Amino acid sequence: MEKTRVIIMGAAGRDFHNFNVFFRGREEFEVIAFTATQIPNIEGRLYPAVLAGDLYPNGIPIYPESELTELIKRFKVNRVVFAYSDVPHEYVMHKASQVMAAGADFWLMGPESTMVKSVKPLISVCAVRTGSGKSQTTRKVVRILKEMGKKVVSIRHPMPYGNLAEQVSERFATYEDLDKYKCTIEEREEYEPHIDLGAIIYAGVDYEKILREAEREADIIVWDGGNNDFPFYHSDLQIVVADPLRPGHELTYHPGEMNFRSADVIVINKEDSANFDSIELVRNHAMQVNPNAMIIDAVSPIFVENGEIMKGKKVVVVEDGPTLTHGGMSYGAGFVAAKKWGASEIVSPLPYAVGSIMSTYQKYNQTKDVLPAMGYSDAQIKELEETINKIPADVVIIGTPIDLRKLVKLNKPAVRIRYELQEIGQPELKDIIKERFGG
Repeated sequence: MEKTRVIIMGAAGRDFHNFNVFFRGREEFEVIAFTATQIPNIEGRLYPAVLAGDLYPNGIPIYPESELTELIKRFKVNRVVFAYSDVPHEYVMHKASQVMAAGADFWLMGPESTMVKSVKPLISVCAVRTGSGKSQTTRKVVRILKEMGKKVVSIRHPMPYGNLAEQVSERFATYEDLDKYKCTIEEREEYEPHIDLGAIIYAGVDYEKILREAEREADIIVWDGGNNDFPFYHSDLQIVVADPLRPGHELTYHPGEMNFRSADVIVINKEDSANFDSIELVRNHAMQVNPNAMIIDAVSPIFVENGEIMKGKKVVVVEDGPTLTHGGMSYGAGFVAAKKWGASEIVSPLPYAVGSIMSTYQKYNQTKDVLPAMGYSDAQIKELEETINKIPADVVIIGTPIDLRKLVKLNKPAVRIRYELQEIGQPELKDIIKERFGG
């Protein structure tokens, strides 16, 4: 039987998962390559044989997505799987047109082909866009479950940016675990808050293996989704966060719209920052495409340590990296805090950016007034540190989910910003969760 020759387009997450649960071990397919985008330094690597399985004793090469058309023609590829997220619908169709013009089929893989079933109850928390407020919503869910007396284990959407063979399944329960697995800034931003809650969180590459390990120590599992992807696991309760600061994106981004349509609960976040018309547009879209979903109105108030030292001062704002890059936002909570606490000037980091930090600004040019906390390698963390220290500001505002002072040496005082989810009115998440899962 002639094999179907496949390329999987990805960004070191959904692409590897789709391969593991659908293609690995199936002799009717031959996965020729992965292509990579969004994440620095992924292409040029190899998906290792230890993960790829017996049919791929030499592993599977990872190429830059820019070579996609040439790869399709060179290897006579039959089918291309699109397997990354947080992109406009129009972008997806441009990629489809590119693939079909090169002679291959274009394939989007859905839940039944890619979701794994847990033997334990599972709550998923996803979003319609990166930066909607998924992380604080996940923390809220974990707190509620712990207050109910449940042993909670979270599983985070993948961020395997190091040695893939060493990242098959990673368990984080202490700060030492973050060092053990050589976590990037982005990984630390997602794992540290769970550790601070006294909860365990897993991540890695092989998500069926991860699930089976997590099940052994959990009463209930929380899927902490990332990059507005849809869950890798079947959910007993699917919570999806929408962002009225980007109204309409819930119907125009992939696969955010899928999340929005399939949610059991839609959290409309940031209602203290968005205008009424934008909030109502998101609400009306929810009622149109998912009328059975419960809608929760929410805010994410900002908490600041020593906020008074910002008043009248020149500040540089460091924000969550993914929110500003593929999330498309031009600012985050740190910028809002600087305005609220009376900073005299928010100094643009752009003229002082060095190395890959400057490259980030060139690629994501909507971000000019704040600094994305890029840190996918030790070298990039040093460039972030150098950029911050070059900026002629009095105070650094840290708007990331972690305390950057643990990773970079700053030459000026810093203020840390935190934000948590708070519901407005009824229903509340705790009511829904207690009704569904007891307690």
